[in-house]
Amino acid sequence: MASNLDTTVTVFGGSGFLGRNVVRALCKRDYRVRVAVRRPELAGHLQPLGRVGQIHAVQANVRYPASVEAAMRDSQVAINLVGILAEGGGQSFDAVQVKGAEAIAKAAAANGGRMVHVSAIGADENSLSGYFRAKAEGEKAVQAALPSATIMRPSLLFGPEDQFTNRFAALARISPVLPLVGGGVNTVQPAYVADVADAVADAVDGKAKAGATYELGGPEVLTMREVMQIILQITQRDRMLAPLPFGLAKLQSYVLQFAPGPFTLTPDQVAMLRVDNVVSDAAKAAGLTFAGLGITPDSMEAIAPQYLWRFRATGQFQKKSA
Repeated sequence: MASNLDTTVTVFGGSGFLGRNVVRALCKRDYRVRVAVRRPELAGHLQPLGRVGQIHAVQANVRYPASVEAAMRDSQVAINLVGILAEGGGQSFDAVQVKGAEAIAKAAAANGGRMVHVSAIGADENSLSGYFRAKAEGEKAVQAALPSATIMRPSLLFGPEDQFTNRFAALARISPVLPLVGGGVNTVQPAYVADVADAVADAVDGKAKAGATYELGGPEVLTMREVMQIILQITQRDRMLAPLPFGLAKLQSYVLQFAPGPFTLTPDQVAMLRVDNVVSDAAKAAGLTFAGLGITPDSMEAIAPQYLWRFRATGQFQKKSA
């Protein structure tokens, strides 16, 4: 039987938050990992995740199909993790999350390879959010080019270095008030990034159904208010949670989209917060969830204290071992 060492997996967007975890999961399973990124010289931080020579960074920009084809050469599996939360310059939702996803799928198909495409719960062609519309259109483009591609739709990702829990923990450190867009009543099902990475690696292993769409949510469905309360409890911050109506949030976002760090809020992000971000009943019934892959996901309350300790209001908390 062929060894995983004989299989090259090309990970597009492998240097990002989810990408680093996917690369680690693949290396643990002995795959040869080719990381396709725009700036390979900045991907050196990935090398310690595998053995010497196991990880190789190459240049690729999903907006240029020729570079995607070159990155996929002699590779048996493609993983697409490329995505953006805000548009800028040539980095539009359509260019990156639709045409870019299509380019990867076509390159994988031309190479006789398989593909795992990471999308998002909330992907909907009729969404008010351009991000979610592009995610849905990207899925369709991938399925048209490579019908056997497995699609993974995670809910809100959390974990060390995430741009969600860390962002609000940082905001709580400097602001006495934290805004709850829409009152914080919309629900999410936060998924631990390492669990999602394992699900992607399982798909590479062949444990996921070809052509299926999986929805990956953590063990708890929480309102945004409850998520914020968990972050404040972990960081030992006493902050006021102030409801912010959607209309006012959208008006403010036209200015805050240019704000630095944790203060950034775009009009599209406001639109994203209008809908719940949870696993559907259809996915549960079809077994297209973490449970269907045999993965028991970790909760935010179990994992977040291990990395949000640095935002604590006191110095009494000792970091837990990983």
